Amino acid sequence: MSSARDLKKARSFYADLMATASRSSDPRFRQAFEAVPREAFMPPGPWNILVDHYYVETPDNDPIYLYQNALVALDIAKGINNGEPYLHAAWIGAVSPQPGEQVCHIGAGTGYYTAMLSLLVLPDGHVTAFEIEDSLAQQAQRNLASYTNVSVTSGDATRLPIPPSDLIYVNAGVTCPPLSWLRALRPGGRLIFPWRPSETIGLALLIRRVDEGYRAQPLMGSWFIPCVGASSLGDCRRTPDRHEAHLVASVWPTEEREPDETAVAIYRDLWFSSRDLQAAAT
Repeated sequence: MSSARDLKKARSFYADLMATASRSSDPRFRQAFEAVPREAFMPPGPWNILVDHYYVETPDNDPIYLYQNALVALDIAKGINNGEPYLHAAWIGAVSPQPGEQVCHIGAGTGYYTAMLSLLVLPDGHVTAFEIEDSLAQQAQRNLASYTNVSVTSGDATRLPIPPSDLIYVNAGVTCPPLSWLRALRPGGRLIFPWRPSETIGLALLIRRVDEGYRAQPLMGSWFIPCVGASSLGDCRRTPDRHEAHLVASVWPTEEREPDETAVAIYRDLWFSSRDLQAAAT
């Protein structure tokens, strides 16, 4: 078992790596990754780490193994892992949670990244976490008991009411986000989620609510397990190819604007356009 000094050094270097992965100069991101002990949100060790579709068990329960860019199994049978730290660092850098903001975390798992989001919105901010797997939601409630600005709901965030939010942070693969999520965004609010418009495309998409509507920005590749209630292709009228998916610049509710020739993906309630909002307004 590593000494307390060695574990502290490992966590500090891990935080350095995550700060770099965030591509942000905000020192709070590094502090959050160093402050939250990953082992407190994991099942008892030894742990299973995913490498190229295979799990490898750590030699023992030394938490030092967790301070690397590794997906750690939460439920192997269901394919649920604690997400890749580099990816989450990049997402957190992209959405830049600020003190006082209201955050909705969908697919919270056992609460590790929920805890970081909660630190970043202090003071006065709050995180509402949703987890559809009841056993994981119960673990998250226990793990986050000391984080007084967090509430955890066990249930389906595609059906339950979403509180007005400055940031909606989604950790499950979404074919098309429910219209309720976009409606929940406050002015300037951000929605980040893994977009799965087809079986072969996994792309992080950042949507921001602005005066003109909903601006969209494709980011990096992102693969998550499907989001229950928002991963069916059944109501898809047009599916993008990989090139088209990277061209998305805006998102429109169909009740506000009918799809036009710029549509790269069309669903029942929303469609994704390659035209930016400024061009659409002219």
